[in-house]
Amino acid sequence: MTIQGFKNTRIQSFKNLCLLAFLNLCLLTLPGCQQHAGNNDKDVLTQIKDSGELVALTLYSSTSYFIYRGEEMGFQYELSKQFAESLGVKLRMEVASNVNELVNKLNAGEGHLIAYNLPVTKDFKGNVLYCGNDVVTHQVIVQRTGNRRQPALNDVTGLVGKKVYVKQGIYYERLSNLNEELGGGIDIQLIDNDTITEEDLIRQVAEGKIDYTVSDSDVAQLNRTYYPRLNIDLDIGFDQRSSWAVRKADTLLAKAADKWQLENKTSPAYTFVMKRYFEGNKEVVVHAPILSEKDGRISEYDDLFKKYATTIDWDWRLLASLAFKESRFDTTAISWSGAQGLMQLMPGTAKVMGVPEGKEQNAEESVKAAVKLLGSLLNNFRDVSDGQERIKFALAAYNSGLAHIIDARALAAKYGADKNIWYDNVEKYLLLKSNEQYFNDPVCKAGYFRGIETYTFVREILERLEMYKGKIPL
Repeated sequence: MTIQGFKNTRIQSFKNLCLLAFLNLCLLTLPGCQQHAGNNDKDVLTQIKDSGELVALTLYSSTSYFIYRGEEMGFQYELSKQFAESLGVKLRMEVASNVNELVNKLNAGEGHLIAYNLPVTKDFKGNVLYCGNDVVTHQVIVQRTGNRRQPALNDVTGLVGKKVYVKQGIYYERLSNLNEELGGGIDIQLIDNDTITEEDLIRQVAEGKIDYTVSDSDVAQLNRTYYPRLNIDLDIGFDQRSSWAVRKADTLLAKAADKWQLENKTSPAYTFVMKRYFEGNKEVVVHAPILSEKDGRISEYDDLFKKYATTIDWDWRLLASLAFKESRFDTTAISWSGAQGLMQLMPGTAKVMGVPEGKEQNAEESVKAAVKLLGSLLNNFRDVSDGQERIKFALAAYNSGLAHIIDARALAAKYGADKNIWYDNVEKYLLLKSNEQYFNDPVCKAGYFRGIETYTFVREILERLEMYKGKIPL
């Protein structure tokens, strides 16, 4: 080859490389040439609408997402559902283990939206685009409402000389800094027990076992709906902004979330959800558990309990004790979660169990469906050989939903407890399902659960049964 020919060949190769680079640049920059639809902002929103599904990423918690009696619930879940409905699509939730995994899953295309109070931080701002539900929280002292002898604290200086119980982490750090600001004197009790959660400490305050703990204001507000005598008015932390988030390129989806939030934050549906989780009173008013001891009548529905209890070979008084726990014998009762009627069946469960539409508050339909559900639950625990234990498991599943009891049994087996015994065995692991270490365990499939309600549910029903046995003839 001549020198001129060699030069011509090199020039042609250079031209080919330039052309190839130009074509690659077109593929990366022209909207019509993008290889990944998720990188095209318009296509992301269109893709959601075309597929009919919005995938929301979240974490399990009492304020975001959980399963209760077999139904999806949680404040962030319900807001996400409303947003999905505004787009004309269905919602699918995907759960991560922590906030960093949330962001990673989002940017990996495993979801369209983070439906969780993601903290607004410098690090996250570089990786996501905040949008939608914007929340401001702060840390508060959780204490009981005061009285003349011991008024509630209304100033941080009152913490000097007081025992405040916290776990390692942001609450301990803030309390330690506050202690330095005050010149010392706060008796900080550091709880290093991994099985105790923030909400366990709040419950201990409500029960009078400890006097003070620290919590984020939204978690404290939710827990006050269970324990109305809590005082959460004393702020000790700085405001922390948090919000939903999408991928940085998905600006149209972010604008849609912002628009929905702006237009709906005062709507009846949005207000209802706020009240449901943060403003209502989940504490049930107690009425007399016996209508007439003299006449041997527990309630005006005794004939129904007697009629249907035989179909599952139960003492009718046990069925009456369950009904009292659920509704206080009020057929019109509707719980914060939407459960209705004498036996407090969730709408979806009532439908599956054969309650005709519009008959959810009919006493006989409610009892008949509840017994059908209990029969199904008893069958699910047929591997539990002891009949009395099987009743405990069925009651627990009636309250929590079957999936959480299956999880608790799996945890019990894994950690050396007896999965066929409820008291002090499986019930203990159901309590632990409010702890991230346990509800994220691979053997758990149903995630977070506030187990204390089910723990007390079973015990109260069986204790009342013993009282009924002593006063009301079979």
